[in-house]
Formats: sequence, C-alpha cells, structure tokens
Amino acid sequence: MQPCNLENLAAWLESEACSIPIESHRCVILEVARNLDAYVKWPERAELLWEGCDRKRENAQQQRYHAYPRELKAALPAHRFQDRRSNGPAIMAYAVAGGERPMRNNGRGWNIHHLYDGKFPYPANARPSLQAVKEARHFTQSAGLVAVHPLADSLADEFAVFSWRLRAESFRRFGYDPEGVFSQSQDGLGFSGRECMRVWYKG
Repeated sequence: MQPCNLENLAAWLESEACSIPIESHRCVILEVARNLDAYVKWPERAELLWEGCDRKRENAQQQRYHAYPRELKAALPAHRFQDRRSNGPAIMAYAVAGGERPMRNNGRGWNIHHLYDGKFPYPANARPSLQAVKEARHFTQSAGLVAVHPLADSLADEFAVFSWRLRAESFRRFGYDPEGVFSQSQDGLGFSGRECMRVWYKG
C-alpha cells in the first residue's frame, strides 16, 4: 500500500486496488467506495464519551461488562439504556454524537466498527497500528467509530486499502489522526487542526 493521497482519495483507491489479485474483490471495493454513504454512516460530532474506559479483559474467556459512572448516567438523560456489554460504551458514544445506526433485515443494527482496530500499519510507520479498544482515550471516541453495512464491515476487516480509506475520511471530517500519519502534530486526544468537541466524563 502506498500512502494515502488526501487530495484525491478516489484516484488513490483505484490505483491501490490494482494490486488486489482477485478482480471481483477489486470491483466490490471500488463499488462500495463510490457509494460510501450507502454503506458507512458517520457520527455528526467528534466527542469522547468516557475518558478512562477501555475494553481490556482480565480473563480472556469472559466478556467485559461495564459499570457506567453515576455522573455519566446523569449527563445522558435522553439515553436511559446504557449498554453494559463489552462494546457497549463505544455504541453509546456513537449514538450520543448523533450517529445513525440503520437496521439490518434480521432486526439488528449495523455493527459499530472501530476504525483503528490494531490492523494494517501505515506504510513506513514503525509503530504498530492503534488498537482503540485497549486505549482509554480512544475506545469511546466517536471520531473513530462508524456504523457499517455488513459488506463494508467485511472489507474493512480484510483489506488495508479500504480500512485506510475510512481512516482518511475520519481525518477529513474531524481532524482525527491518532497515529499521526495525516498530520505533523496531534493533541493528547489524537486531533490535528481541530479539537474533540466534548469530553463527557473523565475517570
């Protein structure tokens, strides 16, 4: 993968797709990317719901359950249901920041996907890729979350070029650059040129 061209992401993606050996895979990636808004939904705002919360588990065999702080519950009167499951705070963060979560035919909402999932290190970047679920300043950061149609979810999980297309879009929309690949400097929450609009709770 060559570094992203922020000035022309469509042309960059088409060029990169040429290296994917199976033609049908290339066609699917390009078609989804051309109609990105039909497959990926973004939050309206960049907000950190709960600085200090992550998804680390003491026992790898058990699901993590979260206990929401009283102050955070009180700050979210419109969101009476707090999902305590492993990814629940991230799902809450996406909803609180105005994100739309369409329903699938099976009655479930689209998956809430972490753009920085520890996969696909950036070209020439010596550091490992950020795994947001293990980082307390990024797990519930709405700028790093999207609702994805199952097709887009699979593409982001399988193909570096599609995953980085979404990460580049997050930078264009919010200035979110936690790995420091699109900008020269970032603040403590991973933003460059802009700021996280709100931190709901620290603790």
